[in-house]
Amino acid sequence: MAIVAQGICVSLGGRCVLTAADMALQPGEVLGIVGPNGAGKTTLLRVLAGLLRPDQGSVRYDGSTARELGRRALARRVAFLAQDGAATWSLSVEALVGLGRLPHRPPFGAESEADRAAVANAMALCDIAALAGRTLGTLSGGEGRRVLLARALAVDAAYLLADEPLAGLDPGHQLETLKRLRTVAAGGVGVAVVLHDLSLAARFCDRLLLIHRGLRIANGAPGDVLDDAALADVFGVSVLRGQRDGVPFLLPWQPIDARGPTHDGR
Repeated sequence: MAIVAQGICVSLGGRCVLTAADMALQPGEVLGIVGPNGAGKTTLLRVLAGLLRPDQGSVRYDGSTARELGRRALARRVAFLAQDGAATWSLSVEALVGLGRLPHRPPFGAESEADRAAVANAMALCDIAALAGRTLGTLSGGEGRRVLLARALAVDAAYLLADEPLAGLDPGHQLETLKRLRTVAAGGVGVAVVLHDLSLAARFCDRLLLIHRGLRIANGAPGDVLDDAALADVFGVSVLRGQRDGVPFLLPWQPIDARGPTHDGR
């Protein structure tokens, strides 16, 4: 049981974005997808969600292709939270979260008890029950991100793909969001999340996939993937490392400048 992608190649606008990318997402794990801007992280996530057909390669969902499953079954199995997933409809927060249940309902079908329970659970998990009657336009950016995460969670899918869900969130809500994703994974859901904060990725993810220039550079435990050599080669930074309560952390410290020492001489 897993989402398995093999040999994924994608070109967009005449530029090769992904080259022979392989990956797997297992139930019950949090997989962090990391890499510099333009590395191909979002493209890979869109391929996994069935929103973008690769030029080469294949994706299987628990052994079946997207074509074999069909669009509605795939939408029930895989929930996708887009990086630019803003919604401008004049819907209440509760109704917007309820859109996550559409793959489970027949066309024009009425909301079921299971739908209402899934929406309530998702809103409670994202701490937005108090916002139920408001519209997205009246919320802060951070509140809106939590609403969109709740919509994805309401799908009650086997896999959740989240593209930069921490964007626009303050530090406290970043931590709360990652704790929520860990809670979801503990319930058996496979979670793949694109992250830019390497320290949070190392702390909250079971496994990391490092992508650079469309290539898979490393795949494994955070401590193995985020070694000094990879951070220097891929991100061009040196880091400080430490430990708190038995949990290791890293802090990007300064860019590595091949032309000479930085301004502070170190």
